[in-house]
Amino acid sequence: MKTLKFKHPVSNILIWLYALLSVYPLFWMIAYSLKNNDEIFVTNPFGLPTHFRFENYKTAWTSFNVPQYFTNSVIVSVVTVVFSLSFAVLFAYAVARMKWRLSGAVRVYMTIGMFVPVQVIMIPLAILMRDFHLANSYLTLIVPYIAFNLSFATLVFYGFFRSVPVDLEEAACIDGASIYRTFFSVMLPLIRPSIATMIIFVFLAAWNEFPIAMMLISKESLKTLPLGLLFFQGQFTTDWGAMGAAMTIASLPTLLLYMLFSEQVENALTVGSAVKG
Repeated sequence: MKTLKFKHPVSNILIWLYALLSVYPLFWMIAYSLKNNDEIFVTNPFGLPTHFRFENYKTAWTSFNVPQYFTNSVIVSVVTVVFSLSFAVLFAYAVARMKWRLSGAVRVYMTIGMFVPVQVIMIPLAILMRDFHLANSYLTLIVPYIAFNLSFATLVFYGFFRSVPVDLEEAACIDGASIYRTFFSVMLPLIRPSIATMIIFVFLAAWNEFPIAMMLISKESLKTLPLGLLFFQGQFTTDWGAMGAAMTIASLPTLLLYMLFSEQVENALTVGSAVKG
């Protein structure tokens, strides 16, 4: 891969300035989590902490229900990622590589789901969850999260499947591979970059989701981290350093996930990556 270089000093300064502005919110959040209230609001709101107060993390972890919220968020997000991607990749393969009646109409119907705002389905969703006796359970979040992520995931996988040459499937067929062997041994490895990208997108969407969780979860033991942070502010309104520590803890899984799959995401954004794998 060629490295993009700018020889003009002004361009370099602008790029470095943009990079610093992009990284600063992360730096501010970490610094904020290591300060007390006086530093956060009065003496030192934007700089490094004068004294690193790591006890804020201990307070956030032990004095509030952060471990329970963290566990709930992990369960909901991981299950959502697994089932969303499994359903989406199977559906995308069926509409992208197989010829069957109404495949185009079904694909369009699935894509329309991306344009349905969450606010529109709030009341019908609450009624459905009540009638199916799913309220205040993990499924009351997992089912709608999967439904909301299916459209975008299907669209992404469909594009990648369409970019794979038909010759590869024909060669596998000549070698005696069944359709299942072709799918799992030939097609899936080719779209690894798109799978890695969607893991990050779907995980982020489920991890940070707030309106549906706010409406459907009232049981304390099932609250996710975004809900926990809301009530954290209400109960510990004078300890903003501990709240910053809780926000930093909440951000760690997404940062780790991006670090793990960043190379695959870059490949997904490269033209022709689906074929190269």
